[in-house]
This record gives sequence, C-alpha cells and structure tokens, in this order.
Amino acid sequence: MTLGTLPAQITDYVNRADPYPLYAELRRTPVRREDDGTYLVSTYYEVRSLANDPRLSNDTSHRSPGYARTGQPNEETGLPPSFIFTDPPLHDRLRDTINRPFGPPHSPRFLDDLRGDLAKVVTELLDAFEGKDEVDIVEDFSYPLPVTAICKVLGVPREDEPRFHGWADALASSLDPQAGEDGLEKAQRARQELGSYLTDLIETKRRHPGPGMLSALAPEMAPADLEATAVLLLVAGHETTVNAITNTTLTLLRHPDVLARFQREPALAVPLIEEVLRYEPPVQFVPWTTALADIDVADTTIPEGSPVWLMLAAANRDPKRFPDPDRFDPDRKDNEHLGFYTGIHYCFGAPLARMELHVAVPELFRRVTFSRLLEDPPPYRANAVLRGPRHLPVAIEGLTT
Repeated sequence: MTLGTLPAQITDYVNRADPYPLYAELRRTPVRREDDGTYLVSTYYEVRSLANDPRLSNDTSHRSPGYARTGQPNEETGLPPSFIFTDPPLHDRLRDTINRPFGPPHSPRFLDDLRGDLAKVVTELLDAFEGKDEVDIVEDFSYPLPVTAICKVLGVPREDEPRFHGWADALASSLDPQAGEDGLEKAQRARQELGSYLTDLIETKRRHPGPGMLSALAPEMAPADLEATAVLLLVAGHETTVNAITNTTLTLLRHPDVLARFQREPALAVPLIEEVLRYEPPVQFVPWTTALADIDVADTTIPEGSPVWLMLAAANRDPKRFPDPDRFDPDRKDNEHLGFYTGIHYCFGAPLARMELHVAVPELFRRVTFSRLLEDPPPYRANAVLRGPRHLPVAIEGLTT
C-alpha cells in the first residue's frame, strides 16, 4: 500500500482529524479496487447490501494467499477467534449463547439493572470536576465510564478495573491496518496477559458464581471460547463507547446552537445521539471481510478470496441516502445509519453503548458549564478504525449539583 493510495491516506495519521473529504473521493467509485487487490466499498446501499450478504465472510482465513489477515488474533495466543471473526453456523451458536445473560428474552432486566450503577459512576466522575477550570473529557470522563460498565457486565472485581485500560488500548490497536509489528506485538502481549487473568477469573466464577456474564456463561461455554468472547467485549464495549461519548461531546461543543437547544429540550437526546453515530461514527470502517465467492456489486465483480473494506463512515455520509450529509442535524428523519454496522454482525454491545450515552451525555451537559474547546481539532488516537480523540481538553466555568 503506497502513500498515494486512498487507503494509505485514510489510515495516515495526518488525516485523522478530518477523513471525510477522502471518503467523499472514495464514493465517486462505489467499489474501488486498489493495486494490492483490496476492494473498498464506500456507498450506503452497497455497504449495507454486502454487510448482509452471506458470501462476505468475517473469517479472514478465507483470503487468497498473500493477503494479510487483518483483525484476526495471533494464533500464538492459543485462543480461538472471537465470534465477530467467525461465520454461521459457529457465529450464530456463539452469539446466541452469549446473548442469554445479556438481554431479552432470557435476561430482560440485565441492562436496566446496570443503569443505576452507571449513573452513580457518572456522578462521581462529574463531582471530581469541582474546583477545576480545565478538564480532559477523555481522561476525566469518557474513558473511565465504559471500562467500569464492561467490567460490571463481565463480573470483574472493581479493584481490577485499572488493569483493563492498558489491555483495551493495546488490543484495539490490532484492528488498525497500519498497526505495524510493534502494535501487533503489544496487542499479542496484552491478549496473553488478559487471557491469563481471565483463565483464573473464569475458574473462580465456575467454582463460586457471582454477578456478571462470566459466571452465567462459565457452565455453558468452553473456557477458551469464553475468554475470546470476554476479550472482544472489552475492546468493542470499551473503545467504541469512549469514542462515542467523546465524539458526541466534541460535536455539541462545535455546534453551540444545537447544544443550547439540547439543554432546553432533554428529549432531544435520542435523535441527537443517533445523528452523532451517523455523523462521527466510532467505528469508521471494517477492514477484515473477505469474499467467499465472486460478488457482483455496482458494476464491479469482487473476486473470491479478495479482502474487502466496508467504509461505514463514508456510507453514513452518502448524499444518495442522507440529504445534506455533511450537516449535523438531530432532526434528521429516517436516520438508519451504519454507526453500529448491520446484518448478523450488528454490534452486540449496541444496547449497552446507547444506554451509557444516554446516561452520560445529558448529565454532562446538565451539570457542566463549558467555556470553550482548548484544542480544535484535538489530538486523535492513532487507530484509523476506532477513530476518536485521544484527549479533549476543554475550559469549564462551573459545575452544578
């Protein structure tokens, strides 16, 4: 992949703050073949169609020889791939099993029972703003909340939560096509350390069940499958929600008219958050799918075995699907965005992420009087797939109770 190619430009950090002009260029050719044989699909209807096509696989072992197995765990960790990197029927069996303690119909109150705990964490985090005139929204708010949430979901002891921050960062980096050998080695170490931790914890939960998914699933799943699932939930349930909360905060501070209306109309939260998920999605693209057969789409044939990147953020701003797509509009109708993907791999943690957003964002803007952004654009994370600010420093004027 040379620096002049669009994928290289998209993954180049210099374009991290604003990749959307590159996505607009991509959409001029809905299905684009790169010199290395990778196909980029960037328009809404084509992305949606392929994401729901059983001929597109999330198991990159199906790629033709010579293509990178992006996103797959390194076999040296000894763990099987998590269910996001599998296809039916294995995917369906694993996902169905994992869903039982997570939500309806088997556990209809699971998420609602978490809401009060998360609200307490939000209150504690915001109380710590007292007396400050500057805060970093990422470090002080959006980063600690999701790791607390996912640890509660799994049943991880509260005192072990800090260890999960570093593991989540390192593992998320492995999803970036530009991670490099150093990033992949760090991710492998993190996966091994986390796997060792989870092995002990799962055995403890098996002998002494308690709250959380690990206890509920320990009798039903092989330990290695359960470990792989927990690793996935840590990355998907933490990193994406950090970005979603931070992107929502940044977008509102960039649109003071919408922010003022939101503070007057709390019910605006639902469409506003959905519009942020379209406008600034936490997952920008999916680079690990593979064609299982020749697929004809948009006057192009994607050959069997070819890597396919589904460009979700580009599709979310396709003017053929969303009028005036570069405008942030919480009143947008029929906002069927791809912020949480679609099809059988639709984000497993979407209900939890939405709940965290609806608990955190209204309370943040109810209690905190913001003055201004201290850096715009802020510094972004290196990861091009899970895109979001690494820091979001803001000046604040006060805090209400």
